Amino acid sequence: MTPVVFISAGEASGEHYGALLAAELRRQLAAAGVAPRFFGMGSARMEAAGVERVVRSEDMAVMGLTEVVLHLPRIFREFRKLKGAIRARRPDVAVLIDFPEIHFRLAKQFHRLGVPVIYFVSPQLWAWKQRRIRLVRKYVRRMLVIFPFEEQYYRERGVMAEFVGHPLADLPQPAIGREQFAAENRLDPAKTWIGLLPGSRLREIEDHLPEMLEAARKLAQSAPGAVQFSPAYEFLVPLAPTLDAAQRQAVSRLAETSGSGLRVRLVHDARAALFHARASVVASGTATVEAALIGNPFVVVYRVSPLTYAIAKRVVKVPHVAMANLIAGKRVVPELIQNDFTAPNIVQQLERLLPDGPARESMRRELGAIREALRMQPANGLCEGPGAMERVAGIVLQELGAPIPVAAAAAQH
Repeated sequence: MTPVVFISAGEASGEHYGALLAAELRRQLAAAGVAPRFFGMGSARMEAAGVERVVRSEDMAVMGLTEVVLHLPRIFREFRKLKGAIRARRPDVAVLIDFPEIHFRLAKQFHRLGVPVIYFVSPQLWAWKQRRIRLVRKYVRRMLVIFPFEEQYYRERGVMAEFVGHPLADLPQPAIGREQFAAENRLDPAKTWIGLLPGSRLREIEDHLPEMLEAARKLAQSAPGAVQFSPAYEFLVPLAPTLDAAQRQAVSRLAETSGSGLRVRLVHDARAALFHARASVVASGTATVEAALIGNPFVVVYRVSPLTYAIAKRVVKVPHVAMANLIAGKRVVPELIQNDFTAPNIVQQLERLLPDGPARESMRRELGAIREALRMQPANGLCEGPGAMERVAGIVLQELGAPIPVAAAAAQH
């Protein structure tokens, strides 16, 4: 029997996890002599990992309440296509990765068909829309969470939840050296590099990058009021792999116009950029977790439409925006949100973090503690345990009723 697994993700980080999960499931099932089939919604990375894309995630992923309204016809059209494929193929198990606006609707469809749903990477119900917990209880078989505080939140509300560790916490630090990274990206290794991570979607980038580059301009001025820029800085802008060729060109044009006169380089490896940068400015999202895990001192920024922000202020119920601060339970990294997201404010925060000193060292210590909190420690405390993706794959195999290889079985203990 060939197991059929539905895997769906709608955002850059979730698509990365979807690709890793497909590869890990294929590896573990191969040990049992089984070849699975995958289909669902995702990115080119998921397709390369063997997931047949019924719907492209880039056609569904839109940020912000007002932004969604503009794209509703396309979203409904793609959603109907996805539902039709689910009814026709009846997968043995469904793995839904974050992206709640679409995935709660799919979970209901799977429930009607009797297909068990594993939800991997919790939607942030603890921050807003807490009433959706009833949908989780009704339609989700198992909730697999990547932040430690989420497990207790769900279990207290009657959901079978398990902290599996954060997939990014299992990754080693980037192996590429500074000289090689510089050569590949036309950088000067003697300069001070500052990362500018404006987001993974073109709309986010358009909202964030000009203000980031204005901050870069102010930082790079050799003296107040000077016309010339300090040659000491180079600014790295990683491009998300989910951007298509036209979108990359749009980002390049934006960087050229907003960063005129600055040494701005578009790069393709965000983790390496964070690893080698002295400090960074990071749009709220998964990139902030990457920065925390790598230990790069950073400032969190974010801006949405005024209407989206006004609504969010009324419904969001958490004391911090940055995930690093939520995990730590305190303000570890600065947050510049909406009207506070200005070039002078960014410069003020960066100037504290760039030189060696108490502010920089304190943040690096706190980021190290966050990194340890996101790693799943082996139960016996004696050896290296399975990684997050191994644990998730093992749980999927349990739901499939498939033979569980030794590595996957170890992930359950």
